[in-house]
Amino acid sequence: MPELLATQDPEVAAAIANDVRRQTDEINLIASENYASAAVLEATGSVLTNKYAEGYPGRRYYAGCENADIVETLAIDRVKELFDVEAANVQPHSGSQANMAAYFATLTTGDRILGMQLDQGGHLTHGSPVNFSGKLYNFASYGVLHEEETIDHDAVLATAREFKPALIVTGATAYPRTIDFARFREIADEVDALLMVDMAHIAGLIAGGAHPSPAPYADIITSTTHKTLRGPRGAMILSRRSLARKINSAVFPNMQGGPMVHAIAAKAVAFGEAATPEFRSYAAAVVANAQALAAALSKGGLRIVSGGTDTHMMLVDVSTRNITGQEAEDALRAAGIIANKNAIPFDPLPPRVTSGVRLGTPALTSRGMDAGDMNAVAGFILEAMDAAGNDGGAASIRRRVLDFASKFPVPGIS
Repeated sequence: MPELLATQDPEVAAAIANDVRRQTDEINLIASENYASAAVLEATGSVLTNKYAEGYPGRRYYAGCENADIVETLAIDRVKELFDVEAANVQPHSGSQANMAAYFATLTTGDRILGMQLDQGGHLTHGSPVNFSGKLYNFASYGVLHEEETIDHDAVLATAREFKPALIVTGATAYPRTIDFARFREIADEVDALLMVDMAHIAGLIAGGAHPSPAPYADIITSTTHKTLRGPRGAMILSRRSLARKINSAVFPNMQGGPMVHAIAAKAVAFGEAATPEFRSYAAAVVANAQALAAALSKGGLRIVSGGTDTHMMLVDVSTRNITGQEAEDALRAAGIIANKNAIPFDPLPPRVTSGVRLGTPALTSRGMDAGDMNAVAGFILEAMDAAGNDGGAASIRRRVLDFASKFPVPGIS
């Protein structure tokens, strides 16, 4: 527990200390979470949090921004090189805000967008009626094939021809297969639409060469900087040079005020880390671990949506265990395993219940677990689901999970 904080605000300090223990003691299988390095954490907690820096490097509205200019320029240059793109904005605070700015930069209210259905893998900002995207723009949706549970590109094309969107969005929060960016580019070109790729989940895999890049095909790429990229919480927008001015204006002054300079500094650190050979090995290990975990769970009797995974995540149909996704999430939590319930394609249950869970391997791979450890993790998962509602059984599994997890240090903590 930090000494100063423990003295000044023991309640906050205790909550932080408790989460250090939680992150250390439990197995984290949430696909959108990861462990930032000590260097990223140090930059995030730096004195740069004190600086207002509205505007962009060399064009600020406050004095004293010379060091803010340095870290933001570093972040921009590093991410452009990392993803081989022409322009970058590293100021968005979140993935949702990055998507909002991308829409603002290229569309007007009421314009048509084609995006992936939320209940088949898409994101709230891809057209959900409860989100700003569905309120401000006219969305149509595409989904997956019923049997294969992979994107139905023929249906995407047919819908695009009929709907005539100004923008097509691809990328997902719960889709485990490789996205065919070239095919989406062909569809976008046929209907004269812009193509936007939301790569928030797979950015680290792309940076590490473990997933094809959208850069040759997309007009705009949005992403968070945490998840598989292992940076601070935040986001970015990458684009063709021709769209850079519109995107910059959409972020500031249209949508955000002063950027979080400390977070931008941490993004620069993370982009530097992602350019190393070690990160390439990490990205490959994330996918290998996901495939090994999916295979072990399938062998144990669970149905893996689409039959497997090409990425860092998998969707697991838990109805074969005669439990719901919510019950599975609760059972795993009781056993010291963190995951989230998630709808599966054509799910008969409501989104607060679901028939599935989403599992991901970025965080446990950051702890040094490899494909050989996935059998043990799968065993804990299967036992926990079978022990749903059995407090004694869950406590026994939790003790073994704690012993197992203690063998793997946590980046930035241990």
